[in-house]
Amino acid sequence: MRATDTLRGWIVTAVLAVIAALTRFMGLGALSDKGTPLFDEKHYVPQAWQMLHNHAMEFNPGYGLVVHPPLGKQLIALSEAVLGYNPWGWRVSSAIAGVICVILIVRIGRRLSGSTYVGALAGTLLICDGMFTVVSRTGLLDVFLIMFVLAALLCLLLDRDQMEDRMWATLRAGTTFTSEFGPRWGFRWWRFTAGVFLGLTMAVKWSGLYFVAVFGVLSVMWDVALRRRYHVSRPWVGTLRRDTFPAIASLALLPVGLYIASWWGWLRAENAVYRHAGISDAWWSTFVPRSLQSLWYYHQQMFDFHSSLTNSHGYHHPWESKPWQWIASIRPLLYYYESGVEPTNGPHSCEPEGCVQAVLLLGTSLIWWVGIIMLLWALYRVITRHDPRYVVVLCGYLAAWIPWLLNWDRQMYFFYASSLLPFICLGLALMLSELDGWVPETPSPEAQPWRHKWAAWGQSVLLGRVIVCVFMGLVIANYVWILPILYGVPISPDLWRLQHWLPTW
Repeated sequence: MRATDTLRGWIVTAVLAVIAALTRFMGLGALSDKGTPLFDEKHYVPQAWQMLHNHAMEFNPGYGLVVHPPLGKQLIALSEAVLGYNPWGWRVSSAIAGVICVILIVRIGRRLSGSTYVGALAGTLLICDGMFTVVSRTGLLDVFLIMFVLAALLCLLLDRDQMEDRMWATLRAGTTFTSEFGPRWGFRWWRFTAGVFLGLTMAVKWSGLYFVAVFGVLSVMWDVALRRRYHVSRPWVGTLRRDTFPAIASLALLPVGLYIASWWGWLRAENAVYRHAGISDAWWSTFVPRSLQSLWYYHQQMFDFHSSLTNSHGYHHPWESKPWQWIASIRPLLYYYESGVEPTNGPHSCEPEGCVQAVLLLGTSLIWWVGIIMLLWALYRVITRHDPRYVVVLCGYLAAWIPWLLNWDRQMYFFYASSLLPFICLGLALMLSELDGWVPETPSPEAQPWRHKWAAWGQSVLLGRVIVCVFMGLVIANYVWILPILYGVPISPDLWRLQHWLPTW
């Protein structure tokens, strides 16, 4: 089923984009650490500025090491080039990416479910999450990763629907069954575009590689399901023979090629880190350009860095967390803290201690806590109903979460979980849309009177819709409550303590 309310869909998208822009850009440049960037902005913001003056690459750090691909920092550099080296320049690119993420998730929710309502719920939930607010208001890399992941997913959904249209066209033309493998579908521009975005995802952070693998398999499985649904005699073999190689080309080879191309600044530099290191004299070295040999050596050093950044090697941080804590936003991350700050809302508001000013990377609790229920519901729907909508939700969630479980000893932080969030919001939107139409069933005549009264009341007020409205209202209230510690607004020490609902916060 596809949504047909095109105008309403774009109006909803535009309204939520405006709200997202207001909440991303409001006071965006107001906070700094005594004029310097916050938290890990101290790495990426200066590196982005260096890229503006060093042919799109960071300065050689000598004995240091730059441990992430260049694209995310190049995107930060775009706003620095326009606005300068200041808090606005550091963060405007991230804020724009945050608005784009909201637009994308609305369109994905609508495309996935055939309902503008689901898209609106997903977009509202994403706007109202505390983690997403912080990552889209700071000069870090994660919001760009989310943006490209969502863009790739939307393109794959568009490709899926386009192939459905092409299959239907072959059925009407009577050519579906001319081969036991089913029809050929021609070049698939949407899948090609998805491959472009997946390549950009890897060029922001290596964790994008897992989305390449999962989304590639998901796309091929959609092809198999489509051929089976149209009763092609040999759907699996048909997919292998006619779809698999084009899928590998678009969703594997293309992303890898774009990832390598994202290092163009490093490849053309002569003084970049490890630019002339790792040259081999083995027989195969005559076939591999020296620049690519050095790039491979550089990646080995990056991999060694990430592999050795473990607790067992002595790396500890007071705000680190583990993947099993991310599921419920149990252990947030403190980006900035200053006590004894002058109040901005009256001379006596924080006496006698002075105000507290802090930025805490904290998910909106209701979204993350109810998100656990959503995951269980999604598993139930996939196992019992084979619901393809929840397959997408679970695949995206697992691509963002499972890889971190493979190296649980690594030093990790809550912002690594930011790419989980879009799939939590999509799953919640789907679950809430199902709950919206629920009403209590009419009991049998022999049932107790209170059950009849309950059913009659629930049916009269559309109980499911009431629950959805109450939940969304509580989410918004929860978000407003934590806004001061997302924006770094000076608050009293008492209010700061009240913001901490759990001992681990």
